[in-house]
Amino acid sequence: MHIRTTGGRHARRLRLAVPAAAVTALALVGTALTMSTSQAEEPAPSLPTAAPERPAAPAESELRERVADASASDREVLPPAKFAGDGPGTAAPMVIGGTQTSITSAPWMAQLWYYDDQGTPADESDDTGFFCGGVVIAPTKIATAAHCVKGYDWNANGAVVTDSTSTEPNSSGTVSWPYRQWSSPVYKDVQGAADNDVAVLTLFEPVTAKSLPVAASTDTGLYAAGTQAKVYGWGRTSSTSDDISTTLRSATLPIVSDSACRDSYGSYFVAGHMVCAGKTGASDAETVGACNGDSGGPLVIGGKLAGIVSWGIEDCVGEGAYSVFAKVTSYTGAINARAYDTNMTWDHRADLMARKKSSKTMYQFESTGTAMSKSTYSPDWGGINVLLQTDLNRDDNQDLLVRGSDGNLYWQWYSIAADAWQTKRLATGWATRTQILAPGDLTSDGHPDVLSTDSSGGFWLYPGKGNGSFASRIKIGGGGLNYNMVRGSGDFTGDGKADIIARGSGGKLYLFPGTGKASAPFASKILVRTWDVATALVTTGDFTGDGRADIIVRVKTGELYLYPGTGRSDSGIFGSRKLLGSGANNYDLFG
Repeated sequence: MHIRTTGGRHARRLRLAVPAAAVTALALVGTALTMSTSQAEEPAPSLPTAAPERPAAPAESELRERVADASASDREVLPPAKFAGDGPGTAAPMVIGGTQTSITSAPWMAQLWYYDDQGTPADESDDTGFFCGGVVIAPTKIATAAHCVKGYDWNANGAVVTDSTSTEPNSSGTVSWPYRQWSSPVYKDVQGAADNDVAVLTLFEPVTAKSLPVAASTDTGLYAAGTQAKVYGWGRTSSTSDDISTTLRSATLPIVSDSACRDSYGSYFVAGHMVCAGKTGASDAETVGACNGDSGGPLVIGGKLAGIVSWGIEDCVGEGAYSVFAKVTSYTGAINARAYDTNMTWDHRADLMARKKSSKTMYQFESTGTAMSKSTYSPDWGGINVLLQTDLNRDDNQDLLVRGSDGNLYWQWYSIAADAWQTKRLATGWATRTQILAPGDLTSDGHPDVLSTDSSGGFWLYPGKGNGSFASRIKIGGGGLNYNMVRGSGDFTGDGKADIIARGSGGKLYLFPGTGKASAPFASKILVRTWDVATALVTTGDFTGDGRADIIVRVKTGELYLYPGTGRSDSGIFGSRKLLGSGANNYDLFG
């Protein structure tokens, strides 16, 4: 749920989250994915019969109250912990040396408000209240720092504000419920110096704020020393005052070499995990950097999210006291796995759909990470021969792509506004398409795409626009008839780019690593396995919930096995298999 703020309490002095001491061999061709208004009214062969069982959202008044309470609190509990002994000092994200800017200049900026009332009005010292920055990376996804998320219950106590320049509670802005949270499982706080400091909050409903692209793992050139970057936030603007800015500010600052940063922070600085930026000196006038209140906000380079405000020294000013950011390119795979997180149960694990041959009933198999539980999804699914689980409009509700027995391709999605399933015909005459895939975002624009192989073996890319429509198709190669199975959903290699796999003669399984480029979305194929006993390859995404795409394999005797992804791109691409169940030969269609 999201609402527009219209009022709130007058904020007392704000003390906030203080970050402690940042041409392919395979290419899959045909009619374009286009439709008319009249076509949209034609029903698909089947339609889900029930609304997704989403959790109940807090009332609008409660979300408003969370923002007001967090704004009015004195915030004595600040993440992460203060530095101890001779550590660098209390972490300090603020924009010092910056200038006021508007939300139109940074439409992806988000405010993260947290307030946990312990129920003792006479003693507010046991309450937890703080503020962090964040950045919209998908319609329902906010990237931020792990020290703003780890150990806090954002579902029960948090609120996210977008579309607002001001932090005043009565300012305009969209307020959303962060009903799910993920932080890096290897996040740690070493005397206040935050390592692996990345997290993602999932909003209950999509926001209209523009998303900021996440830097790809290959964008290492962004961090060359001297490169000009921009930091944004509502943090402190002076080392001598705890007050934060009530309006959004930004500053341009240079990237600092790893060696210079290590000279300042010693072993607290972890090269590869962190990046430093800023200008330093003995006074505010000589300083440009982040400070308290900017935690979780973005470091933007080349129009991409390259860093997340993480830590610095106490009060943010001092010779060599650079701002430290989580280095996003080292975490792109994990962040994108959470940003493209389509599943039926909203638990960060991809689930499986399968149709029983005899009854044509569709079942859902909910992932527990290592096993599945079965339940009926919907009856009467006899009119389709292709089923793909995806999320074309990025609203955190699973969509379906289905090909009907009439040869037409349909998109089915749950409309939050209409509180009902909707159907749109995307293409006609696709009966002879030998492969149809929804692998995710292949073009690095944040929108899921579609691939298809035509009857002559040509591969075509249909770039998604994020709303169920597509840009002009692009032929990306041929040779599709050399492969009897082509599958993909998500990132197998851990580099943040969607990949696909294809099985050829002799059961040879090839990986086609994604490049993120629309003109040539895949690099040269890599032989990774030989699977001649597989009768079905199923890719629904991250089944285990560890941030890597997995594969499910049905063998000739009917057993269904999970092969967890490892993030590698060789024969070790999948870990040891785990039996999920038997009797899979009774099913003839898998999502």
